[in-house]
Amino acid sequence: MAITAALVKELRDSTGAGMMDAKKALTETNGDMEAAVDWLRTKGLAKAAKKSGRTAAEGLVALAVEGGKGVAVEVNSETDFVAKNAEFQQMVKAIADAALNVSDIDALAAADLGGKTVADTLTAKIATIGENMTLRRMASVEGNTVVSYVHNAAADGMGKIGVLVALSGDNEAFGKQVAMHVAAANPASLSEADLDPAVVEKEKSVQIEIARESGKPEGVIEKMIVGRMKKFLSEVTLLGQAFVVNPDLTVGDAAKEAGVEITGFVRLEVGEGIEKEEEDFAAEVAKAVQG
Repeated sequence: MAITAALVKELRDSTGAGMMDAKKALTETNGDMEAAVDWLRTKGLAKAAKKSGRTAAEGLVALAVEGGKGVAVEVNSETDFVAKNAEFQQMVKAIADAALNVSDIDALAAADLGGKTVADTLTAKIATIGENMTLRRMASVEGNTVVSYVHNAAADGMGKIGVLVALSGDNEAFGKQVAMHVAAANPASLSEADLDPAVVEKEKSVQIEIARESGKPEGVIEKMIVGRMKKFLSEVTLLGQAFVVNPDLTVGDAAKEAGVEITGFVRLEVGEGIEKEEEDFAAEVAKAVQG
């Protein structure tokens, strides 16, 4: 596979590695971006494998809570301008409310919204607003208490990041603190038991290679890996993370002190995981002038 300058730049941007190191990593892994990140990490040349955080799609995440159930939905638009449009916001709120009565995204698309399905309502809105829109995803939690939090709200109950936290007890103030923590810390799972085993194994193999690069004996490496994996799990699981309100406690310990159990959470961020081509504004202007 040809190693292009764009590939090298993407790897540099996502890892903080130098240009020559990024190029070598891609060459060694035949252009496989994920493998190249791991290669850089094993050589100690990458900053903690930060994921590409470019938010490519615009739109809103909206939350709705009723009784012991909370839902979050993401509806995308092409521009942030449309996300600020009151007509678009009203539609997104109605879709979130409809999501309380369904179990998945397909059922939501078929749900009734004032005589039309959600899918048809979206199609009609595309025609009137003149911009492509998509119903991208939904997620839900249930519990004795469900608390919602929107970071940088664009309107009531909707914004760029929406969080739901389910608790076994009744402590809404603590639940709100946990929801704000989730918005900031973005945990991968509730606990180690909920974490994808493939993610754990991949991290373990990377840490083993990093340790071996140090030249230490296998017996020492085994002890190093135990400590490093413990640290990794404390960073990516909600219950293991240091609580932003009181970093001396983990979130799990803070929950015990508050007399509740955190049973689930949802965090949706607009455009998460969607990539779009970066527009070269100068080239675009030049093309327009030549046209």
